[in-house]
Amino acid sequence: MSETKPEPARPQAAQAIEAVPVRHPWRWVSAAVVLVLAAMFVHMLVTNERFQWSFIFDNIFTPPILEGVWTTIRLTVLAMVLGIALGILLAVMRLSPNPLLSSAAWLYTWFFRAVPRVVLLAIFGNLGFLWGRLEFGLPFDRQIGQLFGITDFDGRFFGFETRDVIYGFLAGLLGLALSEAAYMAEIVRAGILSVDRGQTEAAAALGLTRGQTLWRIVMPQAMRPIIPPTGNETIAMLKDTALVAYVPVTNELWFQTQAIGARTFKLFPMFVGACLWYLALTSLLMIGQYFIERRFARGRDSTSRARVRLGAIGRGQGGA
Repeated sequence: MSETKPEPARPQAAQAIEAVPVRHPWRWVSAAVVLVLAAMFVHMLVTNERFQWSFIFDNIFTPPILEGVWTTIRLTVLAMVLGIALGILLAVMRLSPNPLLSSAAWLYTWFFRAVPRVVLLAIFGNLGFLWGRLEFGLPFDRQIGQLFGITDFDGRFFGFETRDVIYGFLAGLLGLALSEAAYMAEIVRAGILSVDRGQTEAAAALGLTRGQTLWRIVMPQAMRPIIPPTGNETIAMLKDTALVAYVPVTNELWFQTQAIGARTFKLFPMFVGACLWYLALTSLLMIGQYFIERRFARGRDSTSRARVRLGAIGRGQGGA
């Protein structure tokens, strides 16, 4: 008789694993500390009588302050439009194979990034001291006239008194815009360089010119890395408009809040009022920046998922 083999031992049913969440006590401690600090800050705002909230809200909506807000908005929009347009031109010049254009763009960005904006604004506010009158025409016109025997030769086309044209608002606008162009040039240049070089090579193979390649191929793809720093520059520009008080521009928000504070001997409450206006305006810009970034980010997630799927298909075919 053959011996019966013992049945193999059956594996016991796996017991359910009891997952214990990881404790993070310091998170709760830090949250409690932040909550206490926030409560202390709100209590200070409400109970400290030196803020004089009634005085603030009675004065930050007066016509001079509202005119200052409008001037701040105009300066921000115009300076950014001019700065972006000139920055794109400088970025293209910087990437040009022409060494003269590239060197000129580098020199411009070097100078305007090195000099503080408050110094630039002070200089632009005093251009009348440097040039009492600006004239445009042929250089060395008198020498040219003497060369040909013309004693009354005038090669100047037109001119104007500096103080009549470059007044406070325009001087502040020029200072802010020219300074911003240097920063925007570097932002745009970085965005253009982030586009794969194969895109431009493919466009050249299709017969597109350099201008068509830049505006139809490169710039639409470069907008995604350009938009976030441009939004930050716009917010910074809004705050830097307070520097035009050194030109001086008298109908600007910061200048007007200081004037009301000095006239009423209540400077600190008006400083707080200026903070409230800048907070409101920058908050609106942040909201706009969020929606613009979300619009230009469309298709990024779907493109990433498509690449993952294609990679998985490729690996599957390779292993078959």
